[in-house]
Amino acid sequence: MAGRQQLVVVGMVVVMVMVMMQWTGGAAARHHHHHHHHKKSYEEVFDRQEADRVQRLPGQPAELGFRQFAGYVTVNETHGRALFYWFFEAASDVATKPLVLWLNGGPGCSSLGYGALEELGPLLVNNNDTLTINPESWNKEANLLFVESPAGVGFSYTNTTTDLAHFGDNLTAHDAHAFLVNWLERFPQFKGHDLYIAGESYAGHYVPQLATKILHFNKKKKEHDDDDRIINLKGIMIGNAAIDSSSDDRGLVEYAWDHAVISDEIYAAIKGNCTFPDDGNETDKCNAAWNGFFTAMGDIDIYSLYTPSCTAALNGTTTITNGTRSRFADKVLRLRRGLPYNTYNPCVDYRVIDYLNRGDVQAALHANVSGGIPYSWAPCSDALTNWTDAPPSTLPDIAALVRAGLRVWVFSGDTDDRVPVTSTRYALRKLKLKTVRPWKQWFTSDQVGGYTVLYDGLTFVTIRGAGHMVPMITPVQARQLFAHFLAGDDMPANPILAPTPP
Repeated sequence: MAGRQQLVVVGMVVVMVMVMMQWTGGAAARHHHHHHHHKKSYEEVFDRQEADRVQRLPGQPAELGFRQFAGYVTVNETHGRALFYWFFEAASDVATKPLVLWLNGGPGCSSLGYGALEELGPLLVNNNDTLTINPESWNKEANLLFVESPAGVGFSYTNTTTDLAHFGDNLTAHDAHAFLVNWLERFPQFKGHDLYIAGESYAGHYVPQLATKILHFNKKKKEHDDDDRIINLKGIMIGNAAIDSSSDDRGLVEYAWDHAVISDEIYAAIKGNCTFPDDGNETDKCNAAWNGFFTAMGDIDIYSLYTPSCTAALNGTTTITNGTRSRFADKVLRLRRGLPYNTYNPCVDYRVIDYLNRGDVQAALHANVSGGIPYSWAPCSDALTNWTDAPPSTLPDIAALVRAGLRVWVFSGDTDDRVPVTSTRYALRKLKLKTVRPWKQWFTSDQVGGYTVLYDGLTFVTIRGAGHMVPMITPVQARQLFAHFLAGDDMPANPILAPTPP
């Protein structure tokens, strides 16, 4: 996640399109034609997709009403790097709904373990190793693609061990782009769909950097008249996102003090010894003060201030241990949120870890097929030992995406103290965008769901009462936000009252 403890030939074409129309159960009018050198027969495409089809997962409800696929996409043949994906078709109108790629952060944390199985995916893990349907799944609004990125995270792997010490933002974006290009070759029926990239936390780096790579790629393809390969990127959305380390740190301490979770002394020590420089490099005295800050946060959930932490009693075990975490990975036990509505489970990571490490689950997902991954699946990877590049700010990338005319939304759950709303407001201020519509409340039914301000080219939305992982704590508001983002509609400015019964 983010910050100091850092915390993806006409006849033939006509035949293919006609078959695709039956295959996807909807109009395939948006599917692009292929140049000869890229064309594969319909049978090849169909067989390759069917090989990735997830027929049934252990413990899943009988009838899902949508198809799911999972497997590996090679991103570097020479090194043997392959990224693992899990794809859920939309619950309806597959052929016309957008494609959304979701990325979690870390760097080193899994979009399967968090995004797919704890937040916005259609399946959530119960305590008894069964799966339940998420009533607020984002695949009701879009086709949802999750990828574990970079190699070394979750089921994604490299056959060149030295790669693991060389990952950083640029190589991650490079591989994520290669993944997307290659995935669209495997699933060509989605090439014409609007694409949006979304994510949270350190995806404040991943998402804008990948979007930037796509824009450069599209420009080159246009120059070479290779329109078939152009990726139809329409926008990005990032939540509780690390986008500017100076703003992140400044907001972090101010939010914590203002919410009464650190002492005046710790606040004074940080404010007195830290200058919050743009490059993020602070003095030893400042770093010592920060150590005091994180120690003080030890018994509460910094990612969701007002929900329970996972304790031994809650987890039904005698001990809770953090284990050894990578310097950049989030401490798993501090990543505590819960399932939708009143089934809040602050220990849900343990359920997901147990489920994804089952042999029958991995077989159903076509994951770890050779059994050669030398470590267990984990929510955040210890394999990435040295993150080589992490620019302190992605604001220049975000500003360029705004200028390019992409839809850019930034959202923030307002009870997160890892990348708090205070930090995001400081960071967005640096963009110096004109305010088009001032700060005002928005509504979920007859209650205030949060606040929103419309800048010239960027929309900022807060979600009231949500922590770092918004779709987990406030699933109804999160899906509402997602639907408005996809439609390019403002959040509802007035209460939405249910009709009076006759």
